[in-house]
Amino acid sequence: MPHLGAPATERRDRGLLSASWQFLRVTSHGSRFAFLCFLCLLNFPLSAATGRVECNSLPSKILSRSVPYCIVLPPSFDADKTKHFPILYSLHGLGDNEQFFVHSGAWNLVEDQREKGELKNFLIATPDGGASFYINAKDGKNRYEDFLLQEFFPLIEKRYRAAPGRANRAISGVSMGGYGALHLAFRHPQLFTSVSAHSAALIEKLPGFLGASSNSPRARVLGGVFGNPPDPVFWDQNSPLVLARTANLAGLKIYFDCGDNDDYGFYAGASALDKILTSRHIPHEFHLYPGRHDPAYVAEHLPASLQFHSRLFPNP
Repeated sequence: MPHLGAPATERRDRGLLSASWQFLRVTSHGSRFAFLCFLCLLNFPLSAATGRVECNSLPSKILSRSVPYCIVLPPSFDADKTKHFPILYSLHGLGDNEQFFVHSGAWNLVEDQREKGELKNFLIATPDGGASFYINAKDGKNRYEDFLLQEFFPLIEKRYRAAPGRANRAISGVSMGGYGALHLAFRHPQLFTSVSAHSAALIEKLPGFLGASSNSPRARVLGGVFGNPPDPVFWDQNSPLVLARTANLAGLKIYFDCGDNDDYGFYAGASALDKILTSRHIPHEFHLYPGRHDPAYVAEHLPASLQFHSRLFPNP
C-alpha cells in the first residue's frame, strides 16, 4: 500500500494482481481487515497501456486535519498534460478507507474494463470518509459535507485536470458510501450528472433498525454523526429517502442496487427509494439482485455502475 503521509503512486503489476478470487490483508488506520477480492483471470499483453493510482493527503481547514485520498488515473493522463477528464467520486463503506479501490481489486477491474473498451478514460477519486456518512455531523464538529463541497472537490479537480461542469462530474458509493453518494446527489443535484450506489445504507424505519436499546451497537455506530440516540429529525433532514421526495432531480441519472439477502436489511430502503422515485415519475435504474452485504456482492455488480457512469460522460 502507498504511504499516505507523502505523495505515492502505484502501477498495476499485471502478472500478480490479475488474479482470481483471493483474500487480501491490509492495514487500515491501525486495524486489520480481510477483504475478498474478485477478479477474473485475464491475459493481456504486458505492453498494454496501464493507468496508475496516486495516494496523498489534502489539508483541510474545515476539518482541522489532513484527509487521505487516492485517485485512479487513466493511461492517457500522463501522455497528454493538457488533457482534461471527467471525474467520478467513489465513496467507501464503514470500516474501509481511501485505499479501497486498491485493496478490493476494483482498480484491476477498471483497468480490465478499459482494455476491453468498456470504459472511457475518466478519473476516480476516493477520499477517506471515516465514519462520517459524508454529511455534516449533528454536533457540528465533523463538517464532512462542507469539506467535500468547499475543499475536496475544487482542489482535486484543479490538481488532476478534471473537466469542468456538471456533465463531467459523477458520484458513487458502497454501503455508507452509497448513502453518502445519494445524499450528496439529491441535495446538490446541480453538481452531478449521475449517481450510483451499491447496498446503500438506506434505513426506512430508524427505531426498528436500532433495536430497543439506545446503547445498541448500531446506535453507537450512528451516534457520532446523528446523535446518540440518533435524532429522528436530523436523520430525516439528511436521509436520501426523504430528500428524494422533494428534490429537483431533473437531469440527474440514477442507478442503485442491493442484495435481496442484505445482512442489514438495506433492501427495504432500496425498494422504498425505488417506489418514491417511481411515484414521482423520475427515471432511474434499480435492481434487487441475489446476494448479501459483502465484498463479493459489490465485486459482481461494480462493473455495471462503472459502465453506467462511463456511458454518460462526454468523451475526454
